[in-house]
Amino acid sequence: MQGFSLVELSIVLVILGLLTGGILSGQSLIRAAEIRSVSTDYQRYSAAIYTFRDKYFALPGDFTKATDFWGAADADQATCETTPSTGSETCNGNGDGQILGAAPNFHERHRSWQHLANAGLIEGQFTGAAATLSGHATPYVAGVNTPTTKIGSTMLLTWIDASTGTTSSFAQSARNALTILANALTPEECWNIDTKLDDGKPPTGKVRANKGSAAQPNTTRFGQPAGPADLDAEYNFATTSKVCSIHASL
Repeated sequence: MQGFSLVELSIVLVILGLLTGGILSGQSLIRAAEIRSVSTDYQRYSAAIYTFRDKYFALPGDFTKATDFWGAADADQATCETTPSTGSETCNGNGDGQILGAAPNFHERHRSWQHLANAGLIEGQFTGAAATLSGHATPYVAGVNTPTTKIGSTMLLTWIDASTGTTSSFAQSARNALTILANALTPEECWNIDTKLDDGKPPTGKVRANKGSAAQPNTTRFGQPAGPADLDAEYNFATTSKVCSIHASL
């Protein structure tokens, strides 16, 4: 039985190397496209929110007359806030200018996407309430109560106010923001999005990152009250795991 020659083995190794390189390059291109889609999603959803506000004189989720337009998921407002919708029926917000709601339900965060869909400003149908996944209650499930994203995470509209003592985000003025939930992006990917939409710095501008290992010097400040040292923070490119989330103000 005759074996392979060194030349034949070399050719096979070269082919395997080319195939491996092509697969890795393809994966990088796919991931780059997914990261670009975040900026596109932000711009698309921002436009939808501003259009909603111009049409209904309120923010989605916070709209006090939503049930007048689309019907009520439940006549009792307290029950309505936790009742998943099977169609366009919904419930009202409180009209305070904040996309939030009372803890632990945070119903305005869930209803915001449903209001936008009901108004025909985004695609999809959303339940407007917390979801159940694999038999366990979970606040946000992509495609159920929040839009599906290409990066495999959920987006939510929420009220951000780190100035009241929240230590997981940088100091900032209270605002409504589009948030990409944690553990979906590396610090480099957060920086990429931040640079496209803003100033590329985690603690300043309209796009800000969470604290923790996503930026320095936050590995030593995580869990500490936000302070002036935060202004010197930079994205920590040495961290290659997905530990970063970002908040983009509306």
